[in-house]
This record gives sequence, C-alpha cells and structure tokens, in this order.
Amino acid sequence: MSGLEEDKQVELDSQSPRQQTVRDTVRIEGIGLMLGQPVAVKIQPAPPETGIVFERVDLDPPVRIPATVDRVVSRARRTTLKTGEATIETIEHCMSALAGLQIDNAIIELTGPELPCGDGSAQLFVDPILETGVIEQELPRRVFKLKEPIVIEEDGKMLAAVPSEDPGTRIVFDLDYGEHSNRIPRQTVSFNAVSGDYAKEIAPARTYSLREEAEALWERGMCRHLTPKEVLVIGEDGPIENAFRFTDEPVRHKVLDVLGDLYLVGRPVQCRILAHRSGHTLNRMLVTKIREQMALVDQDQMLLDGQVMDARAIQKLMPHRFPMLLVDRLLWADGDRKAIGVKNVTINEPFFQGHYPGTPIMPGVLIVEAMAQMGGLLLSRKLELTGKVAVLLSLDRVKLRRPVVPGDQLLLEVESIRATARSGNVKCRALVGGKVAAEAHIKFMMVDAETE
Repeated sequence: MSGLEEDKQVELDSQSPRQQTVRDTVRIEGIGLMLGQPVAVKIQPAPPETGIVFERVDLDPPVRIPATVDRVVSRARRTTLKTGEATIETIEHCMSALAGLQIDNAIIELTGPELPCGDGSAQLFVDPILETGVIEQELPRRVFKLKEPIVIEEDGKMLAAVPSEDPGTRIVFDLDYGEHSNRIPRQTVSFNAVSGDYAKEIAPARTYSLREEAEALWERGMCRHLTPKEVLVIGEDGPIENAFRFTDEPVRHKVLDVLGDLYLVGRPVQCRILAHRSGHTLNRMLVTKIREQMALVDQDQMLLDGQVMDARAIQKLMPHRFPMLLVDRLLWADGDRKAIGVKNVTINEPFFQGHYPGTPIMPGVLIVEAMAQMGGLLLSRKLELTGKVAVLLSLDRVKLRRPVVPGDQLLLEVESIRATARSGNVKCRALVGGKVAAEAHIKFMMVDAETE
C-alpha cells in the first residue's frame, strides 16, 4: 500500500513530524525484575510502518510478537506479551522509553522471557538509546486523534482519555494511597512527552512497592535477587536503605507506566489522560477502548476511500465463483500482514431461500467461509505463495456472536499469524456496524493451483 493510502487512515497535516527509529543497534544486558533471569537485549533499527516488535531469539524457531494490546495477557504488577507458548514479561519500562523518546519503529531481540529491570526505572533503555542516537525516516508519524471521551472506573480507581487539540499525550496523574498516605503522600503530576523532557523528568523514576508488597513477592519466589538498596521499597519511615530521586518519584513512575502501556495502541495518540489510582489493569482496558475507537475511525475512512481490489481482480487470485465467492471487495491491505474486505449481504443470496423462509439469517458456516476466503486472499498476496491456493485445513476459536441478515455489510478483517510456502495461519473477524458478528483462527494448506 502506498504512503498516500496510509495517510488517509490518520489525521496528518503538512507539519506532521516524521517517524523515527534508532540510528544503530542498541545493546542492553541485565536481569529481569520478576523472574530474575539474565537477558541480553538488542534494539534494532526497523523500516517505517514496522511499529514496535519483540523477538525471542532464544527460542527455536525465534518468535516475534508485535507490541499491541491484543497480544497482552493478564499478569500482576507488570505488562506481558504472549503468542502461543512464548511470553515476554515486564515490557512496560522499555515501551515507555520508546514512547518517551518518540521512537516509532524498532525490532527488540532478547535472549530470555523478561526484559531487564536495571534499577526499576527506564534509564536502562533511555541512556544507551540517546548515546546511539535516533534518526528520522521518510514517512510521517501516524498519530491517532481521539474522537470521543473514554472513562473507566473500577473499585475507586479511574482512568479517562478525552480529546485534545494539543499535540501529543498529556497525562495528569493523581496518586492517592489513602490509609498509607503517611508513607506515600498524595501526589499529582502533569506531563507530555512532546513538550516535556522525558529523559530528565520521567525516565529516572523507579518502580516501587510498600514493604509488605515486597515481602509478598519474596514469598512467591519473585524478585529474590533484589534488595532495597537496588530498588525502591517504602517502609513506615520512607525508602528502606535508599532515597527518593524526586519528592514525587512514585507518581512520576506511574506516568512512566502509563506511557509504556499506552504505546500498546500501536501508534501515538493525541489526547489528554486523567488518572486516579490507576494501574496496569486499567491502563490495558483504556488501550483496548482506544484501539476499538481507532478501528472504527479507520474503517469509516476505508469505506469512503478504499478500493484496492474489486470482484474481478479478486477472481484472478481466488478459484471461487458464484454462488460461493463471498468477498465482494478488498478495501485495504498492509502488505501480506493484514487486510480488510467486505461482503454485501442482500436478500437475493440463494441461501436465504431455505435459511430460513420468513426469517432470513446468513448461515454461520458461510460467515466463517467468507472469513476463510478473506484469509486466503491475504495469503495469496505473499510473494512466495503466488500461484498457490489456500485450502482450509482447520478452524480454532470459532465464535458466532450475532446474526447477519439481508442488508448487512460484513466487514472482514484478517491478520496473518504465520505464513510459509506450505501453510498459513490467520486470525479473522467479521463485523457488522462495528460490532463483532464472528471470529476464528483459521489454518490453511497451500497447494499449487494447477493440481488443486
């Protein structure tokens, strides 16, 4: 897809800053915060539109995991990515450093299951990145401008995102420890990485815990390699064998975490964040809501502007014909990684004659078939699969969530999980009016078209 087509998805103007990546490989070594395992990290330059991608190079074969919220799994006191059986723990400080330094594209290779923690701040990542340098790239930064307010409240905690005309993300965090305010007084800070100095104001702020929280982690076998001299543990009289770097260091670290978790949106967000006693769980919930809003905005724009491939062009790649061709148009494609298409459901569909007379509903198996065809179309765009046909091999995690009736337009979203010359694995969703009608993980076998 051309840069011009990409620009239609996000709000850009002639003054938009360029995307950035690291100038050269950044090398970092250390020990993970929770698991305590040694790990070596390489932050590699990456082309525009790559985003932030982690890669476990200690696995055979290596496993890449994009740093997006749909790859996050629930963990206490940290943010963790997972694909299959591969996990990458405690990514938030590294992600915060990349967000704070406005790095859009990077491949992060690591030799273990967890990022190193250093002293619990983001300086472990910020200092070597600044030493290596950051370079601009040829494409403008893709910034999502929040359209509608989002508010999440849970157990006396609150996190909100509201639209803003100011560049960047302004985070206003109110830290209130209630009954423990004698140890951590109420603190408030406001920070925007675009206008502020992340390296000096936020990056040095360390993760912290109350003494009883640290003892509970020790009892669970976590963080046993650390002492209060190395990380910030707060007792009745303040830091134990340590001292605050800022009088409001705890709330600054909360901002650090929000920046890191928010970067799981997959692109910078222009908005104002208001947080009260929020943590990783609420951060992830907010990111998910922002991603949903972003998807609706992108889809609306694609429906207006996107005409990448019509039915005649699709038939050159697909063997299906009437009445079994269930993709009317390919609207948008990100190379061979993601694609979006549509199936317009009309009363003239032959299956409505018998399913059901008087109450026409599109059969669920045909919705799945439409998603499978869209997956096959995406796989056919991969260079080494040219001339091959994707034949359905297996279905997993199939869910039919709402009926599809005449007059609906199925928006078919597919994302490649893994593709080789012999097989393909894709994640699919079918939406109607922005709501999920069906979803599935589909595996294909690739066969030569002439022998299919």
